[in-house]
Amino acid sequence: MDLLALADFNLVARHGGFGKAARAAGRPKATLSRRVSELESSLDLRLFERGGRTLKLTQEGRALYERTGALLTELDETAAAIASGGDKPKGRLRISAPLLFSQTAMGRLAAGFALRHPQVRLEVTTDDRYVDMIEEGFDLVIRVNPDPDESLVGRIFLRDRMLVVASPALKHPRGNLAVPAIVRGDDKAAVWDIRRPSGPSRIAIDPVLRLSSLMMVRDAVRAGIGAARLPLSLVSHDLAAGTLVRWGDVEGADIALWTLYPSRRLLSARVSAFLDHLKDAFPKGTPDELAAYIGG
Repeated sequence: MDLLALADFNLVARHGGFGKAARAAGRPKATLSRRVSELESSLDLRLFERGGRTLKLTQEGRALYERTGALLTELDETAAAIASGGDKPKGRLRISAPLLFSQTAMGRLAAGFALRHPQVRLEVTTDDRYVDMIEEGFDLVIRVNPDPDESLVGRIFLRDRMLVVASPALKHPRGNLAVPAIVRGDDKAAVWDIRRPSGPSRIAIDPVLRLSSLMMVRDAVRAGIGAARLPLSLVSHDLAAGTLVRWGDVEGADIALWTLYPSRRLLSARVSAFLDHLKDAFPKGTPDELAAYIGG
């Protein structure tokens, strides 16, 4: 396969048209069109559907773009690193991170990374939804308990666990009495199953507040409105100070934070550097480390 033709195909696919690609690269539109046509002929595949004013990848074209785009980028970066005599991280690094981790830790992490690697342009987007890394152009995503994905590889860098906590003024319920509760979003649970030193327990709840973020839930619990399920790292200092009390650990709600990246891609110097930065920040990956980092 002609790598130059493949690179031209990726250029056109990335910019969504021959004209845009030609202007971005400063090359003749006719040359790009010819080279893509030659690639289609050599593969005996149509890679683009060509309309009057539109250009759209075919199914085969999208598969080729997704599998080769990152590899070509890595080849360019490797050649540049060799030419410059090293593999010092440089260029743009796009990361998607969940809301709570971004609010509590990502700003400090990002600033520290930028100081250590000034030639990297770090961009962090906060989102709890599933993101398509290739389609949306992310180099790395951080996710909580992600579903298995054969196209991604990764590692756990932090663990946490969910607790039921409340103000000391709110007494633990007796019998089947429901306790006032603060819940996140549209949580429909009517009971909470928890682990206590004395054994398993079940708490009936009466949701008196529904809030969209765990930071808001924590603030409401501190005000004594009701009990709530919150990560240990987020309430560790409150528990130590006695402003909140721990009713028990939520059954089946252990938390693992993962870093994920495409498995078909060689790990770039930028991604490797950020993974090392996380390891330095959380060498053991425990809830206490995260709590100390947040509190620091």
